Amino acid sequence: MILRTTVRSRAYVLVKPQFTRSIECKALMNPSKLSSTSSSSAEDVGIKLPALLLALALVCFLQGGGGVESARVFAIINQCKTTIWPAATPGQSFGGGGFALRPGQSMVFTAPVGWSGRIWGRTECNFDQAGNGSCATGSCGSVLKCGASGATPANLAEFTLATTDFYDVSLVDGFNLPMVVRPLNGQGNCSAAGCDGDLRQDCPSELAVKVNGRTVACRSACDVFDTDQYCCRGLYGNPSTCQPTFYSKKFKAACPTAYSYAYDDPTSIFTCSNADYTITFCSNRKQSVCSYHNNRLICSGSSTSWAIMSTLISALLFTFLVLRLQFSV
Repeated sequence: MILRTTVRSRAYVLVKPQFTRSIECKALMNPSKLSSTSSSSAEDVGIKLPALLLALALVCFLQGGGGVESARVFAIINQCKTTIWPAATPGQSFGGGGFALRPGQSMVFTAPVGWSGRIWGRTECNFDQAGNGSCATGSCGSVLKCGASGATPANLAEFTLATTDFYDVSLVDGFNLPMVVRPLNGQGNCSAAGCDGDLRQDCPSELAVKVNGRTVACRSACDVFDTDQYCCRGLYGNPSTCQPTFYSKKFKAACPTAYSYAYDDPTSIFTCSNADYTITFCSNRKQSVCSYHNNRLICSGSSTSWAIMSTLISALLFTFLVLRLQFSV
C-alpha cells in the first residue's frame, strides 16, 4: 500500500497546465533545429541527414519516446451537486494545498517528478478571505491551504510517482466523498481506482457522522472500536490474520477498487507508467472524464489499442516521408 499512515459534465479545465514533459526525441520533428555541426558530421561519414533522422526516429519509437521520469498532469474534477474543497499534501504544486471547486468545475495541476502524496476532499467548509475556517469533514486544522493531513473520517487518493507509478484510493481512515482515480494515456495495468457508490447512504449507524441529522461521513471500524482486529495490529498485524470484517465488506461494496482495510492490497493498489491522472469526486468508475494531455483533450475510456494503432500509423507515415525525402535527394 502507499503512504499507509493513519492520522488520529460538465465545464472542464478552466486552468491550462504548464507542461513540463521533456523528450529529446521531439527535436526529430523539426530537423531545421538540428545544428549544422551535426549535419556536416553525418555527411563526413557518408550518411545523409534524412537517413540519420530515420535511424534516430526508429530508436525513439522503440524507446517509447524516452523512459525517463517526468512531471505528471493532475485534473481534479467536482461532479458533486455542492461545492467541495479538495486538499493535497505535499501541496505546493496543487494550489498551495487547498482550494474550492464549485459543481462542474475542475482544476489542473502539474505534479513534480517523483511526487509522493495524497489528495482528498473536504465538505461543508466556511473560510474567510484570509483562508481561515473549518469544514464538516476532512479539515486540516483551520486553514484552506493544507500543510498536514486531514482529519478522519475522509477517504484518500494516494500516489507514488516514479518510472512506474503506484496509486490507490484508501478508505482505511473512513469515507466522506465518492472518489475515482483514472490514469490517462499511460502504459501498463492503469485501472480506475475508487468508488461506484456513496457509502454515506448506507453507513452503519454506529459509524455514521451526522450534522443536523444528515450523515456527512462514515468512520472506519478501527477509528470507532480501536481493537486489534479492526485495526490490523498485534496478533492481527499481518495479512493472514487480519481478514475482512462486516464493516470493511460494506466499504468494499461501495468502492470495489479501494482499500477497505489495511491489508486489502490485491484488489486495491494499481500501477501505471507515464500517465497523467484525473481525480473525480462524486463519479463512478464507468463514467468518462476528460483532461489535457500534451496539449490535447484526452478522455478516459479511450481505446488503448486505438492509441497504439495511432502511434504505429504516425511512425510509419513519418518513416515513409523520410524515405521519400532520401530518394529525392
